[in-house]
Amino acid sequence: MPPLTNDPPGSSLVVESIADQLYRILCERITGGTFAPGSRLDPQAVATEFGVSRTPVREALARLEHDQLIVTRPRSGTFVARPGVTDVHEVCQLRKGIEWVATGIAAGSMSQEQIADLRAEAVEALRQAERGDYEPFFASDSRLHNEIVAATGNARLIKARSSTEPFVQWLRVLGATGPHRIAGSTRRHLEILDAMAARDTATAQQAAAVHLDEVEEWTIADMESKAITT
Repeated sequence: MPPLTNDPPGSSLVVESIADQLYRILCERITGGTFAPGSRLDPQAVATEFGVSRTPVREALARLEHDQLIVTRPRSGTFVARPGVTDVHEVCQLRKGIEWVATGIAAGSMSQEQIADLRAEAVEALRQAERGDYEPFFASDSRLHNEIVAATGNARLIKARSSTEPFVQWLRVLGATGPHRIAGSTRRHLEILDAMAARDTATAQQAAAVHLDEVEEWTIADMESKAITT
């Protein structure tokens, strides 16, 4: 069966299993806002749309449920989850644990050139956000956190961190992002990077921990004020 993408032959996506491709496509539809929180997911409709059997659909949905992006209710069906305060708390706790460790390792291993590049990108992203363009901040934010974890060389840490990315992206799509939040996050990003450049592990880790606490606090406040609609 051909791949469920329009990517050219030789693309890495071609080697994905059908279930993997379905998982990725459905995950993108959820976190990208195509499927709204609470909307119903019909497994048969998915199978029909992509011309596949129910087996890979079930496998893809099982992964999405494991990631807590969907929920299955007996005798009711499968639905896109509605992210709540508990989800934010749990994801931020997980990220805090991972990134506190990762920042400590990266403070001693990441090159000065890479740190300087991440810092310059963060500063430019803030300038763009102040003009109303938030996408550079989202890209900078994602890159900074991912590269800090990647710098550990720890495959398990990297995998655990990547498991939170769909939820983080989902909240960005659902949420309220403004200069006040971006300025606060950028301030912490620069504190982390400057401490890393100075090889000050303790200060870098403390800034990382405070940053994730603030992200949790701000996200919950936006959720409770309905600025994030779920």
